[in-house]
Amino acid sequence: MIDSARRTVLLTLFVLAALLPAWVSAQTTATLGSHAVSAAPDDGVLVIGRISDDPKAHYEQLKPLLDYVVPRMADVGIREGRILMAKDVQQMASYLRRGRVDWVTETAGTAMLLQQRAHAQPLLLTERDGTSHYHSLFFARRDSGLRSLDDLRGHSVAFQRSSSTSAYFAPVAVLLGRGLPLEILLSPTDHIATGAVGYLFARSELNISTWVHKRLVDVGVMSNIDWNNPQRVPMAFRRDFVVIGKTEDYPRAVEVVREGMNPRVQARLREVLVDAANDPDAGEALLRFFKTTRFLPIDPASQHALERISAGVARVRAEVE
Repeated sequence: MIDSARRTVLLTLFVLAALLPAWVSAQTTATLGSHAVSAAPDDGVLVIGRISDDPKAHYEQLKPLLDYVVPRMADVGIREGRILMAKDVQQMASYLRRGRVDWVTETAGTAMLLQQRAHAQPLLLTERDGTSHYHSLFFARRDSGLRSLDDLRGHSVAFQRSSSTSAYFAPVAVLLGRGLPLEILLSPTDHIATGAVGYLFARSELNISTWVHKRLVDVGVMSNIDWNNPQRVPMAFRRDFVVIGKTEDYPRAVEVVREGMNPRVQARLREVLVDAANDPDAGEALLRFFKTTRFLPIDPASQHALERISAGVARVRAEVE
């Protein structure tokens, strides 16, 4: 009887031991599930995102405005703000699709890319340094013989980088619209195919103006704002340049929000940002936020410009990259 009882007890212990990991796993899953729900979209946390190659600097630019916005959204359930950086457009689009980011500030071209890839919704225009719209300029040396965009076949152009609206997306779309095919060059001395426009990335506006001035490339492209900045186009260079073409105006920057964002939260965010320009308490935060002067509703002309940029971005991705 004792041996039988002992066997029963031991058997019970073995069964419990066998079941314990499964029970612990179930409890852990339940805990994680509860945590996942608390971290889901619309849980009282507003997340602003930024595509960044310098997270520390961008964090310091985003944080003051986020700290200003969050307390003013308590009436729609926002209690906390967070910042999430992405290394590129693909990663940010993934964050938006998965609901990990609510709000992103970007240039018009990248904003339209996020709309195409993640159904991000334009919320407001962003005026920086008193300028809400700008355009791109094509320029060459006066002694180059180039006087219009139709002269560019067989010549080289310096863009900034492949994520730039003013120094890539917008001007490339204009060239494609004129029937000018583009091909990337390995170096400034690389051969350009007959009838094509060769291009390289110079990485900075100063490099673009320097390359044109030193005849490393035939044409440079940048925004009219950068064109008028002597730190990017030194006066010693500029007197030797001539503008040979330009794009239409487009918004300088755009605030976008994720698809499926709580409409009340979205409406309140729009209201807080628009009102910030009239609030003295927002002054420093706006200045730190990429020298923003105010946020503006998207008017019909700007909406048309964004649609034009969106079509241009899609064409550049399809025909050039």
